[in-house]
Amino acid sequence: MECASLPGKGEWAFVMLPAPPNAGSLPTGQAGLPKHEQLKIPYLNSMKPILTLATLAILFLFSSFQPDKEKWVELFDGQSFDGWKVGNNAESFKIEDGMIVVNGNVAHLFYDGPTGEHNFKNFELKVDVMTRPGSNSGIYFHTQYQESGWPKKGYEVQVNNSQSDWRRTASLYAIQDVKETYVKDDEWFTIHIVVQGKHVTTSINNKQVVDYTEPDNVERPEGMKERLLSSGTFALQGHDPKSKVFYKNIRVKAS
Repeated sequence: MECASLPGKGEWAFVMLPAPPNAGSLPTGQAGLPKHEQLKIPYLNSMKPILTLATLAILFLFSSFQPDKEKWVELFDGQSFDGWKVGNNAESFKIEDGMIVVNGNVAHLFYDGPTGEHNFKNFELKVDVMTRPGSNSGIYFHTQYQESGWPKKGYEVQVNNSQSDWRRTASLYAIQDVKETYVKDDEWFTIHIVVQGKHVTTSINNKQVVDYTEPDNVERPEGMKERLLSSGTFALQGHDPKSKVFYKNIRVKAS
């Protein structure tokens, strides 16, 4: 009996295969074959256990780092910055009580971990956020690591409920902006970002705020040339020393 499927992510399957045929007899189906062909089948049969286990091992390793389309995967463990990478002004990011606290000079914290090989195209991302009054931040997607400055690649979803910038939380920054404020400072809320092909939606606490489809062959102005849908990782923004924003429960699901 052969096993042709992997039971589940992170699980091993043990298989039972027929023993190789005796050397003194021909396996079924070899009668009439040339001798050089008769030798191949016993050899291949004897290799089946090795080949099957090798295939299962490859499937196991591949599935371990792919976001499950049915499951949410946590990107932040609540205790460390394992799987994350920051450039300049790393002190702008701290961990307190299971939260990422962002407060300081301009800095960006990029996801650099194994899930999806930190390269996401079609996905759902949910993040729990809380802002202090007068704070500004953002969540980038389809971006890439950058040592300093504002990330050039990808899109930013604005986090801002009361700061002087009129673009409010869940805006697709400088692409499809919203003026309305849907949540208050000092209260937790959930941002939900969904990307499927050329289509992007953002929601706050299950209320859709942005519904945007990127036009074909779109051309951006100078300074925004790479603000396009492609694929990439996520990043959290540290905006300025007066802004203080909290993030937790950062989870992703392939879509």
